[in-house]
Amino acid sequence: MGGWHGRRGALAVAGIVLAAGLVAMATIATALHRQDIAAADRIMEQRTSLAQTAVSVETRRYVDLLRTAATGLGEASVLDARTFQAGTAPLSGTELPGATSVVYVAPVPDGEVAVAQARWRRLGAGTLTLTPHAGSAEHLFTIYSRTLDGGTAPPLGVDLTRAREPTAALSAARRTGRATVSDAYVLLRDEHLPAAQRQRSFVFATPIHRGGAFAGWLVMGMRGQDFLGDVLVSAGQELLGGSLSATDGTGMPVTVATVPAPGRPDLHRERTVGVADRRWTLVTTADSSRLPGGHSALPLTTGLAGSAIVALLAGLIYLLSTGRARAEARVVAATAELRQAEREARRQSGLLNAVMNSIGDGVGVVDEHGAFLLHNRAARALLGVKEDIAGLEGWQAHYGIFRPDGTPFPAAQLPLARALAGESSDGVEMVIRNASRPDGVLISVDGRPLDPAAGQRGAVAVFRDITELRRYESDLAAFAGVVAHDLKSPLAIVSGHCEAADEILADVLADLPGGSDKGAWRPAADEAREAIGQAVLGVQRMGVLIDDLLAYTTARDAPLRLRAVDLAALVAEVVAERTSRAAVGDRLPPRIFVGDLPEVIADAGMLRRVLDNLIGNAIKYVRAGTAAHVDVTATSDPVGWAHVQVADRGIGIPDADKPHVFDSFHRAHEGTGYAGTGLGLAICRRIVERHGGAVAVADNPGGGTRFSFTLPLATALTGPVSAPHRSGERIAS
Repeated sequence: MGGWHGRRGALAVAGIVLAAGLVAMATIATALHRQDIAAADRIMEQRTSLAQTAVSVETRRYVDLLRTAATGLGEASVLDARTFQAGTAPLSGTELPGATSVVYVAPVPDGEVAVAQARWRRLGAGTLTLTPHAGSAEHLFTIYSRTLDGGTAPPLGVDLTRAREPTAALSAARRTGRATVSDAYVLLRDEHLPAAQRQRSFVFATPIHRGGAFAGWLVMGMRGQDFLGDVLVSAGQELLGGSLSATDGTGMPVTVATVPAPGRPDLHRERTVGVADRRWTLVTTADSSRLPGGHSALPLTTGLAGSAIVALLAGLIYLLSTGRARAEARVVAATAELRQAEREARRQSGLLNAVMNSIGDGVGVVDEHGAFLLHNRAARALLGVKEDIAGLEGWQAHYGIFRPDGTPFPAAQLPLARALAGESSDGVEMVIRNASRPDGVLISVDGRPLDPAAGQRGAVAVFRDITELRRYESDLAAFAGVVAHDLKSPLAIVSGHCEAADEILADVLADLPGGSDKGAWRPAADEAREAIGQAVLGVQRMGVLIDDLLAYTTARDAPLRLRAVDLAALVAEVVAERTSRAAVGDRLPPRIFVGDLPEVIADAGMLRRVLDNLIGNAIKYVRAGTAAHVDVTATSDPVGWAHVQVADRGIGIPDADKPHVFDSFHRAHEGTGYAGTGLGLAICRRIVERHGGAVAVADNPGGGTRFSFTLPLATALTGPVSAPHRSGERIAS
């Protein structure tokens, strides 16, 4: 009877183990399946990003190659058929996806068609016949062409004003002086094809300027379906499908091309791509089971194998429960395995400690309550304190933690404290000064929350000694400043000698006796004086670059002399100086409006350079023959910051350049005739960030660009201030 009850109890225990194990295996299989889904999502994101980048890169390649060819044609002495073929020959081997042909288009007034036809025939256009579109005051004729897809050449003499889309793109290119792309439409050369074979396409257009005058357009066609198919095959490795959408001639969104995805697509992504002056929408689709890592037999295998193991374990428990001898043997075996596992754990722990103590950077780990779990050898050497304490509030005093300016570092802003709150931080600089470190050491600290999957909530910090690095950087900056300063002296000597040579040459030429001999000297003398003038301009540009390099170094390393600054008065000084310089020559005087401006806490000299750069750029970057319009305004927020805006209605900044305009030596309008070194906006960002603020750029709703930056208000330290200076006054018009 007792044996019967024992077997019943053993069977019950085995059943409970079997049920719990099956539930656990089902949970694990479900988790693995979710990992497969997450892996498919990650692969989809990666492939979509590759496709987006491919569309952006390929379309930019269209624009760059077209602009380069247009520049070469603009430098030719005469734009005849031979020059066109030679100038566009490099495009034939570029293998641009979807590209059809490149065409030279010339504008012809309605009354001059016959004259233009005769002229282009003389220049090698053969039997070109211009066919004007009725009702157009100006015709846009195709003159020369080169086929890029191996197909038939497009018809020449066609008036593109027949189609609204290419006409609008060419008009925008002439007006802005930049490359443009048309709305989606069926190319004129494809209109004869059956409806099923027609593709929605685009044309890229860039203006050609010869001798400073507009001389037509270089236009390249692109079939949307061919382009998208090539891009998705390349970026998606035949795993992605998708569609490309743009606007048609009415401004409505339209699907340009579609590529089906293999399998049964269940993943969908959408991205926006900037192309020239347009925005296209790229949609990608994919079957998650076909993506790498998106589908595996591991969940099913794990579930089945785990269930089998659980069944075996339940049977083992039953057998152990019914046989004392077998149970004792299993206990002995399990104890041996446990001891082996304990020895392995100790070995791993020793290895981890050896690795941590071998690392040159300091590492500190705390639990969720702020108690230190680990300080490696490098950390204790840097901190100079042997004993650790728990509690965030005592860390500053115990370890001697200060800001680089000497003020105590707030406990709540320490990287480990921020990491415990779930916030990561990088490169936080602080000074450790205590009894063991009386001279102080400058360290850089990175803080991260511990991954909860590790079974321990807390935070980890990695810190390194950067004292010598900062000293080296300071010495290097000082050296650069001295070198740049000393360079200006020989530049001044060169400039002086050039000016003296020019004056001597003018005097000698004036003293020559009259007659034919003097006339023979004139061209050579003028050429020499022009060369001297170019040398003077080069010296001046070098001087400007040296000044900017000095300012760039100063903006980072010079000490800040903070005080309350009347922002309105400082803006008035900058505007007065800038408008006096802008009035020289034949440029139209700028119109500048200054709104209510508060007092701020700043270094007046550095802040003046920020305002001078932003207002100077707003005055400089305008279209020829137009006056600059600049608005300088500011708002204040409740937490003590002034938000200053400098808006203009100039030529604007392309969207692709906006993320990089504050980088060193980046110029958004390089090659367009506007002088500059590419350091002005980088200096602005350095100065604003050293004041604790931020600087940004965006399009101005009224056209042009709007720069904004933040500075602390004087009221944040000194309380209420007097009324703003020159409220709403128009300073220049």
